[in-house]
Amino acid sequence: MACAQTGSGKTAAFLLPILSQIFSEGPGEALNAAKASGQQYPISLVLAPTRELALQIYDEARKFSYRSRVRPCVVYGGADIGGQIRDLERGCHLLVATPGRLVDMMERGKIGLDYYAPHLDILKADRMLDMGFEPQIRRIVEQDTMPPKGIRQTMMFSATFPKEIQILARDFLEEYIFLAVGRVGSTSENITQKVVWVEESDKRSFLLDLLSATGEDSLTLVFVETKKGADALEDFLYREGYACTSIHGDRSQRDREEALASSDPGSVAARGLDISNVKHVINFDLPSDIEEYVHRIGRTGRVGNLGLATSFFNDKNGNITKDLLDILVEAKQEVPSWLESLAYEHQHKSNTRGRKRSDRHHIFDLTGLGGMATKSRP
Repeated sequence: MACAQTGSGKTAAFLLPILSQIFSEGPGEALNAAKASGQQYPISLVLAPTRELALQIYDEARKFSYRSRVRPCVVYGGADIGGQIRDLERGCHLLVATPGRLVDMMERGKIGLDYYAPHLDILKADRMLDMGFEPQIRRIVEQDTMPPKGIRQTMMFSATFPKEIQILARDFLEEYIFLAVGRVGSTSENITQKVVWVEESDKRSFLLDLLSATGEDSLTLVFVETKKGADALEDFLYREGYACTSIHGDRSQRDREEALASSDPGSVAARGLDISNVKHVINFDLPSDIEEYVHRIGRTGRVGNLGLATSFFNDKNGNITKDLLDILVEAKQEVPSWLESLAYEHQHKSNTRGRKRSDRHHIFDLTGLGGMATKSRP
């Protein structure tokens, strides 16, 4: 189980050792099983939460295995399954997959996991759970023919380590080693974080000021709260003369791939992407939890590069105040005085509400009557 900050090189950390082992040991039993059954038995399985991330890992695997006999493949939803099946039939040693499409391929009898003890790599495990993939992951790992955890080699990678990930690690890993680079769930000091107070009505104007200041050669990611908001902001920026595009779940896979391929300065994009040369991340709408904030700003300042993250804050974001303050302090960032005051007020109100709730109720031991009861003060 490895936890490290976003952009720290986790993809290469698991791909290179796996490919090295495949180079030296070859496909073994998996090759004979594939010839006999028509199924493909990958030596290594990499699970990724999104289509874009799966494609990016696949591209890296192709680079690392260039001019070798190792054949990576990728399967993901939202694209022609027939083309993916034909590609699989040419051979597959390393498979990158999203959980839903992998289950589909297994049900169709195109992929098997039982003839060889594969490497199982679960990338961005925290995002997997956030996106509701736990049932599919458990089915792939526990209910099909994959070798048990004492036989297969399993690696989980995550930028954060919430309780849900700890439970998943306990179920999927045996006597595992936990590696943490930096503080788990923290942000990189390579990213300069700025939090500015911006009223809802002023956000578009403030965004234009930021984009004008970053220069024409700078690639920017803007995160918004809704799919409709992404499309509306794309239209607004286009009318203002910026080359831009939006990416979200309602767009077709082809549209999303074209948007990534043509990313120019001023891009508006959805979360979780690994786009090269992002100089500036803007939280037009702040997320409701701090882990999402960490993932978002981690799109910049990757692999040792410097980056800038600017977040628009107003009265709607009170629930993230304390956690945001802690992240800024820990990363040695400049903290606005108004944010410190808001965090103190929010904490004080929470403590006050907690005391009031405890003052209003008395617990009476009714052992002789066989139960407990609560009584509220009038």
